[in-house]
Amino acid sequence: MLIAVVAIGFSSCKKDKDPDTDSLQQMAADENKMAASDDDVMNDVNSVISGGGAKSLNSLPCNVSVDSATVIGDTMIYNITFNGLNCAGTRLRVGQAEVKKNIYTSWVNAGTSVVVKFINLQITRVSDNKSLTLNGTRVYTNVSGGLIMNLGSTATSIVHRVSGALVATFDDNTTRSWNVARQRTFTGTPGNLWCTVDGFGSADGYDYLVVWGTNRHGEQFYTQITQSVIHKQSCNWDPCAGVKVHQIPSDNKKATFTGGYDDNDQPVDVNGSVCPTKYRIDWEINGNSGTLYRFL
Repeated sequence: MLIAVVAIGFSSCKKDKDPDTDSLQQMAADENKMAASDDDVMNDVNSVISGGGAKSLNSLPCNVSVDSATVIGDTMIYNITFNGLNCAGTRLRVGQAEVKKNIYTSWVNAGTSVVVKFINLQITRVSDNKSLTLNGTRVYTNVSGGLIMNLGSTATSIVHRVSGALVATFDDNTTRSWNVARQRTFTGTPGNLWCTVDGFGSADGYDYLVVWGTNRHGEQFYTQITQSVIHKQSCNWDPCAGVKVHQIPSDNKKATFTGGYDDNDQPVDVNGSVCPTKYRIDWEINGNSGTLYRFL
């Protein structure tokens, strides 16, 4: 009986001392959701500006309209409205985006930049009905030149960069504010595209940052991409491989995100036909560590 009591007491003490990983799990989940929602919208913005943004454009994405296109000085302004499901039926978008570009430059040219402003753009994920509302401004640059629609014919890769700052408001009215320095390299062919994501930001001694700012717990965070994150169109743009490192220096917290796991917590072959359903988190808090698997 004495041994049993001691064992139970030891187990209870050990449980009491287990570190709280909630904020790390939340940060990794938020980043995955943010990146997917952001990319989804930016892909549609890219489609609009690739086609010229004309109001009569027949190839506009699903439930996206260009309400007006006006010229002020040397700047063309597109007012884009999202009002319904994306073409994949995975996200419901309601809100606006304002796109500004120089009238003397074409998006197809290397180095062309446009300014994209999100205005109360609410994005709801259909699978769990969780939503977030985005506000903020970023610079969107066609680094390589060329158009994604021409991959496989006149181009073998297209490189885009996004930089700027955003604020997200979640269902529970908590907020996340962050800077972004995200490079996306598209390869493959339309319908079978791959997107490789890297970070090019630097701040406070951290390099290869893709995002950094304040999470919804009020903690300053830094997220680096240490191994390019690969997304495939055939897998609904979910992360199929790659490594992100999330850090909260003030609390000595760190979480390493690795994409590309199946229901059985086994890695999937990024070159294969099986799509991931989970990701892995290796966490570290004040000398303690552990591993978790979470559904996408």
